[in-house]
Amino acid sequence: MLCHAISPPRGYVKASHDVVRHPKLNSDAKILIAYVQGLPEKWADKPLGEHAKRLGMKGRAYQKAKGLLKENGYVHEWRRQDGGGLWVTDQLMSNVPLTDREARRIHDKSAASSQVGPSDHYPTVGQPRTRSVGGHLPEGEEREKNSSHPPTEAPEFADESTKAQAGPESGPESGPESGPESGPESEPESEPAADPTDPHVIQAERVLLSLRSADLQLRLGVREARSLAGTAAEWLRRGVNAAELRLALSRELPEEGVRYAPGFLGKRLEVLMPEPLPVEPAVPAPPALRPIIACEAQREGDGHVFRPGGEETVCRPCRQEAAWEAHTFKWGRRPQGDDWEEPEPLPWRERIAAIQATEAAATE
Repeated sequence: MLCHAISPPRGYVKASHDVVRHPKLNSDAKILIAYVQGLPEKWADKPLGEHAKRLGMKGRAYQKAKGLLKENGYVHEWRRQDGGGLWVTDQLMSNVPLTDREARRIHDKSAASSQVGPSDHYPTVGQPRTRSVGGHLPEGEEREKNSSHPPTEAPEFADESTKAQAGPESGPESGPESGPESGPESEPESEPAADPTDPHVIQAERVLLSLRSADLQLRLGVREARSLAGTAAEWLRRGVNAAELRLALSRELPEEGVRYAPGFLGKRLEVLMPEPLPVEPAVPAPPALRPIIACEAQREGDGHVFRPGGEETVCRPCRQEAAWEAHTFKWGRRPQGDDWEEPEPLPWRERIAAIQATEAAATE
């Protein structure tokens, strides 16, 4: 597919790629966002359905588009009673998805500023008030050129754009924001680059880039996530898995919102760093096997060897045989030669009598 696009000199609306390429919004919902975004402020009091009629949307198509916008956080509604007791519906439409808490904060701020009464000055004027939009820092193409935190770019395009914008006489002190006193929001010193081949660093960078799905306030660029990946990888080395790291960074956000996501996440990574894992004691190596030696109690023609467990020089069968011979000698039944045969065992009464006689002789 070939694409030929000419940017109009005037009368245009900037639509973010998140809206244009949103997989869950149909074409009517995307057109409705772009249309309402470019309306002047004097049309802010008109309901969303009236704008849909001006676009030629029928009732069923409008209800489907509105339902998709509400489901994905682009449209929020509240019902209330006015001073006369009539029920009215307040609508808020944004070009970025907002949570219920963020939308309620913008709605309350707009309602408070709209209650300022006119003065007695002629012509009648009211108190200056701010526009009821925002709640987020501008992102991507919406940032101004003099922003203290310009949008990040992918590594393959960052070097080319930097060379194109830098003049032949540009240096580290040529710009007004190059010094340490450029402003209260100057970026902190970058940490040493982490090893990009480390599996913990790769997993930590993926977790940081996925925070945008939890809350758009935590949206990071590629270079910003890479600068924080080294600290986040230390969490993984200390036994924290990816799900626990994502939850620790995205829960209990401040009520006033996150102004600068990289600084907020970097501070939270340092403050909430878990304790290191205890060092496990080294497992001692198994003792070396002793060499095989010949048994010293072997008889003629019965040469055999064994592996000793300690300092013994006689194998176990020979030790058992020697112990049995010592036992038989103790009870007066020592063999008297090779032709000796073991006598028949005595009945228990005779054995008891022999033991008693032996004990009585020993005591005398």
